[in-house]
Amino acid sequence: MSSRLRMNWVDLFIIIFISGVAIICLVPFLYMIALSLSSNNAIISQKVSLWPVEFTIETYKTILSDIEMIYTLGYTIVLTIIYTIFCMFLTICAAYPLTKKRLKGRNFLLTIMVITMYFSGGLIPSYLLVKNLDLINTVGSLILPGAMSVFNVIILKTFFSSLPESLEESASIDGCNDLGILMRIVLPLSLPCIATLSLFYAVDRWNGFQDALFYITSKNLYPIQLKLYQIITANQQLDTQQGEGSVGAFIVPESLKAASVMFATVPILVVYPKLQKYFVDGVLTGAIKG
Repeated sequence: MSSRLRMNWVDLFIIIFISGVAIICLVPFLYMIALSLSSNNAIISQKVSLWPVEFTIETYKTILSDIEMIYTLGYTIVLTIIYTIFCMFLTICAAYPLTKKRLKGRNFLLTIMVITMYFSGGLIPSYLLVKNLDLINTVGSLILPGAMSVFNVIILKTFFSSLPESLEESASIDGCNDLGILMRIVLPLSLPCIATLSLFYAVDRWNGFQDALFYITSKNLYPIQLKLYQIITANQQLDTQQGEGSVGAFIVPESLKAASVMFATVPILVVYPKLQKYFVDGVLTGAIKG
């Protein structure tokens, strides 16, 4: 009885703690939604809290009225898909051989890879490398430099290692080579982990901003984050001009920022629930066994 009561108190504490963390994460998000759906007068007079005041969608109309924004959204979706597929291909190719004890120099290779997690070349060497490879103003500059995460390789390697060796031995006795074992046995059993890591890569690319700022100057290759940054910057300049005496309708920069954040966040929010169910079976299983 006392054990059950103690467990209930522990459960209650966990529920309160997680609820508190969830509220802390949710409040800024609700505030951004309210800000993006409120009128300029309400925002300027600081009446907006967690609920829209003088509801309006003019800010979203401004963003969607830009035909370049629609193109950039489609381009970023395609870029994210290509980036995710390419990254997962490299991650699988790196992780699977590292699970084989017969691979000579396996520990050395793994050590070299782990070192890169703590030490990087830095911003200027990275830029010079991309420039010398003639990747400036190309899609390759947004894909190749971050194409493989060592952290994700270690997670996937650990997951591969947790699979029963008897399955691979049975397939090998039936005449299956390493590639066949990978394609027919290992990958189908690793779908939860692959789905989770794919989401990690997709979110990383979708939120990517800095690399595009450094490597891309052609408007046709702007990802959505860089495009939104330019819209906000242009609106702030317009706001300054109007503050100096210009006449005309304008959008409060805070409203545009909030709408831009929501515009860039919603696609990932749509994808996330479909992959969230794989998280426990994916990352946690590999991490615990590691």
